[in-house]
Amino acid sequence: MDVLHLVGLIAVSAAVAGAARRAPVPAPLLLVTAGLIASYVPGVPDYVLDPHIVLPLVLPPLLHTAALDSSYLDLRANARPIALLSVGYTLFATVTVGYFAYLLVPDLPLAAALVLGAVVAPPDAVAATAIARRLGLPHRITTILQGESLVNDATAITAYKVALAAAVGAGAGWADGVREFALAALGGIVVGLALMVPIHWLRTHLTEPLLQNTLSLLIPFAAYALAEQVHASGVLAVVVVALYLGHHDWQVDFATRLQEGAVWKVVAFILESSVFALIGLQLSFVVSGLGAYGVVESLTYAVGVFAAVVVMRFVWVFPATFLPRMLSARIREREPDTNWTAPLIVGWAGMRGVVSLAIAFSIPMVTEDGEPFPARNLVLFLTFTTVIGTLVVQGLTLPPLIRVLKLPARDVYAETLAEAQAQSQASAAAEQQLEQLLADPGNRLPQPLADRLRSVLERRRNSVWERLGSVNEETGESADDTYRRLAREMIAAERDVFVELRNLREIDDEMMRTLLRRLDLEEAAAYREGA
Repeated sequence: MDVLHLVGLIAVSAAVAGAARRAPVPAPLLLVTAGLIASYVPGVPDYVLDPHIVLPLVLPPLLHTAALDSSYLDLRANARPIALLSVGYTLFATVTVGYFAYLLVPDLPLAAALVLGAVVAPPDAVAATAIARRLGLPHRITTILQGESLVNDATAITAYKVALAAAVGAGAGWADGVREFALAALGGIVVGLALMVPIHWLRTHLTEPLLQNTLSLLIPFAAYALAEQVHASGVLAVVVVALYLGHHDWQVDFATRLQEGAVWKVVAFILESSVFALIGLQLSFVVSGLGAYGVVESLTYAVGVFAAVVVMRFVWVFPATFLPRMLSARIREREPDTNWTAPLIVGWAGMRGVVSLAIAFSIPMVTEDGEPFPARNLVLFLTFTTVIGTLVVQGLTLPPLIRVLKLPARDVYAETLAEAQAQSQASAAAEQQLEQLLADPGNRLPQPLADRLRSVLERRRNSVWERLGSVNEETGESADDTYRRLAREMIAAERDVFVELRNLREIDDEMMRTLLRRLDLEEAAAYREGA
């Protein structure tokens, strides 16, 4: 893939993802569909997923951003269901789907079938999170899906390595495979724990935001590479470091946080858009490589594997939800009650993604004895159809399913009330601190400046409460909405004056940029207060 083709892929993917924001269909589905169509358009270059690029260069930043946006406290509170899905279900799907494929496809060795099972076992981190957030799922379900998608890739990749060693004749036995699995998982966690504190210390002691954000961009790649270098799980290392950094993000200065948030949003948007488009673009390559397997025959196997993937998730999710509650009074006391709708949604939200395809493309062409890897092209095809099937079938039907089930939506009023109460407590502490500071002769200020500090504090205290108030009968806006709109129009008027003065050469460009930067920060503050 040359530079021009790469730029074209990113540009077109970003355009489709941007259009998806105005469409009722989630962006991943539109991007995959666009890729499927483009794969057969004359002149479109061949974009073949390279696992040596996807796994070390695409997966770490996507996991990093997902973990940074996750809540460590929420994940810890839901550690049991998350572990049952990210570890238990992934291993269960590896074995059951693999064994089903072994029974379904003639002459497919069991080890090769288990390789397929490991490849299609993990639901995709990006797809699950994107669709869950867009649909406004209950907070606990979203947390569980996020937590599963952060860890299951590590489980699947390690299980894949064990099954692959057996398939190519390089493994010493399943007992050694289990030991390798445990060491890889433990090693990834240890590497993450070893890195997180020094990295956070460095982030808090660097004084230049550009240097801090350069470090931020390097963190996921460094954590992944270091863990893989010692044969540990790079995925777990990235997740552990990112969860710690996200939990302690408040200790980094504001300039770094502002830059970092914007930088990672752009990185995640580009990678997510390109990844889903790449999934669709694999169609022509995968179909052309079927070789001895006919299309109709392969599609028959594909339907069977897809059905097994969907069914086995439900077979695991429902017992994993209710059995622990039935057997343990402590779990019933600690965790909120649930009914059949929650596991139904979790079971149906098992979309697969680019990690499955990247793992499948890393399957070697030959075994240790020089023989072709059994049914490698068919495994690629079945992986591809499973990914597409789950994204399209489950992705398209998940929104109407949620509407039919009438799941309780997030209580916006309760969340805003909690925000207002928290802001009131913080403002009271800040007000007390301000009066103590102003009482010190060394902090003496002219009265207008002291009053300005008090008014800014009062504005921050009242802004959230105003969102709970009544709306303007003429405009339909709350007082807070009107305030922000007027503030932005006033700032726009100031901005026009600065630009005109620059054009008249009464101020230079450097001074104009300084003044505009100040206005930008004020506008951002006004926008964030009501966001």
